[in-house]
Amino acid sequence: MDQGRALALAALLALAGCATSGATSQSGGGGNLVGAPVPELHVESLGGKDLGVGDYRGKVVLLDVWASWCGPCKQELPMLDDMAKRLRGDGVEVLAVSVDQERANVVRFLKARPHWSLTIAHDPKGAIADRLGPEKMPTSYIIDRDGIIRYVNSGFEPSDAAVIERRLAEVAHH
Repeated sequence: MDQGRALALAALLALAGCATSGATSQSGGGGNLVGAPVPELHVESLGGKDLGVGDYRGKVVLLDVWASWCGPCKQELPMLDDMAKRLRGDGVEVLAVSVDQERANVVRFLKARPHWSLTIAHDPKGAIADRLGPEKMPTSYIIDRDGIIRYVNSGFEPSDAAVIERRLAEVAHH
């Protein structure tokens, strides 16, 4: 994505704002991806390692698209981190991809916790948002062991955490 498109995407997401009202769905609001294979996406871990979504085949993945400037994202990430700890034994991985343009903002945000169980990645070019088209920030995608998107949660409010965790467990034990 060129710089102009990256800025347009950032402006669009800023206008859409961070959604405080969560909506777990199987249809509409990003739900049109439910039942479809997740596109092959590559992002960079904060350690500089290339991560491909396909590398997680055989595991259930919660792919979360977030940004440090988004209020609901700041609420959501610690809850997802707690989930990552609880569900790792069930073969669940949480991959949280920041679309912040500035890596320093991601690093600053992460200092809120001494240790993170989930995997943090950075996608400053917004390629992941380009491919998945989240309507709100944050948006979470639950992907099954075969790489199929099973649930989409657009936006976030604290009550969404229990729903997301229940759905992750359902997919993990299916």
